[in-house]
Amino acid sequence: MEPSGSPKQNLRGMLENSDRFLTAVEIETSRGLLMAEASRKTAELAKSLSEFDQVDFVSLTDNPGGNPHIRPEVLGQDLLFRGRDVVINMSCKDYNRNGVESRLWALGSQGFSNVLALSGDYPIGGFKGQAQPVFDIDSVGLLELMNQMNEGLPNQMWGSVGREDRLEKTNFFAGCAVSPFKKLEGELMTQYFKLALKVRTGAKFAITQIGYDSRKASELYQYVQSNNINVPLIGSVFILTAPAGRFFNRWGVPGVWVSDELRDIANKQAKSKDRGRAFFSELAAKQIAILRGIGYRGAYISGRPQLKRIQGILEMADSFGENDWKDFAKEINFAQPDEFYHYEQGDNAGLSSNEVSKSYLASKTKSSKLKGKFSVPMQYRLGKFVHDRVFTEGTLGFKAGKAVYSQIEKSKKLTSAAHVLEQASKVPVYHCRDCGDCSLPDIAYLCPESQCVKSQRNGPCGGTKAGKCEILDQECIWIRAYDRLKPYGDETKMLQRPVAFRDASLRNTSAWANTFLARDHHAKQSPADSDRKA
Repeated sequence: MEPSGSPKQNLRGMLENSDRFLTAVEIETSRGLLMAEASRKTAELAKSLSEFDQVDFVSLTDNPGGNPHIRPEVLGQDLLFRGRDVVINMSCKDYNRNGVESRLWALGSQGFSNVLALSGDYPIGGFKGQAQPVFDIDSVGLLELMNQMNEGLPNQMWGSVGREDRLEKTNFFAGCAVSPFKKLEGELMTQYFKLALKVRTGAKFAITQIGYDSRKASELYQYVQSNNINVPLIGSVFILTAPAGRFFNRWGVPGVWVSDELRDIANKQAKSKDRGRAFFSELAAKQIAILRGIGYRGAYISGRPQLKRIQGILEMADSFGENDWKDFAKEINFAQPDEFYHYEQGDNAGLSSNEVSKSYLASKTKSSKLKGKFSVPMQYRLGKFVHDRVFTEGTLGFKAGKAVYSQIEKSKKLTSAAHVLEQASKVPVYHCRDCGDCSLPDIAYLCPESQCVKSQRNGPCGGTKAGKCEILDQECIWIRAYDRLKPYGDETKMLQRPVAFRDASLRNTSAWANTFLARDHHAKQSPADSDRKA
């Protein structure tokens, strides 16, 4: 059977061959059989959207909030048949890298090309208890996998088959997420650094997290433009309700926050005759106008909206005057207390200027760096001192270590004894989990296996709440890494490196031996990785 229609242009074409402002709608898949009532309503909404020309593409969620839902491609098949371009959200929390690759082959075979790469929310429930998260790879690793699948994977990717024996090339058009609505300097800057890494790794578009701070939305656009990060930005517009405002205010969704002021406004509007429906629709329309005015390439509407509601919001957004968005930006400017901004405020209080923050620049002076070094913990100083002299390839220490471990591994007893001594030094200082493929030098000598619930090795996830981990009651390790690196002037380089993949076959083996004998991820970086780093 042939599709009943074809899209006027696919997402790739719309972003690469036009400058038109796009409209996307997120549909949250449901739990249960597709023919059940809740799922049937979701399918009916998807069908109605496929017939609405003002929606350029539909995005389907992947187990949002860490809950088990129908896979997005089940619902997406009907949309493809109806000629609607679809973005499949794909997270890494439920699959190891083999499962991720398998699913990508299935998506490509079914006709899906647009994939939004996500690390995913930490699972919060499951059948007879909480599910065990996977996080074998993260969103950056997923982007790297899609990039290499597009180039044609070796027939046995992790084996020794020659490079001439390759699988068919895929045609994925990969996107990524970015969370600019962050409070702390290290929390925000690492999001910017990770976005740049994602784009170098193959992301062709970026969708922001939900937020209600126009200045931060403006700042992200300014940062992307000023730092030659060639990626179209699509801004999230969640149609707020009073219950959602209260939920977000409590950090009910990882990385999403609503201020006390906006929460109170939402509660007040909910007491009106229409329960605030008109106000919340206008708020969403104003956000769309702001994004268009700033220079974003589109708006990503979410919040389980119905077709009629979406039509009304888009009509309202189109009815505004050419410069009304500037006044809206002043109005929708709900910042966190003492929030860090990378750029100075513009003439408009709700927008950033192109001038980098004076206080930020002052913090990077020699005197500030020298003062900051006194607060850097001994673990970092010790780790950096030893790594630079012993574990850095080409140094005398590295050559000696390679020679020593080449001899040690000839004896099982010596290998075991050396491993015990290694763990005796690393566990108390770095809380080592004996993964055998060490990322301590990648993250300022903080262990992602023991101190990050998602084991993130390529930058922070977007789920932090005012600097704290979404699960653990402690500061995110990537913010701590940023604070350790900044006094040495190395913070901007922290993600200017190839993508890190942990090799599970090395678990419970000596990370020192694996470094010296070129078995860990540092030695397995591909030529393409090195080219992107350069």
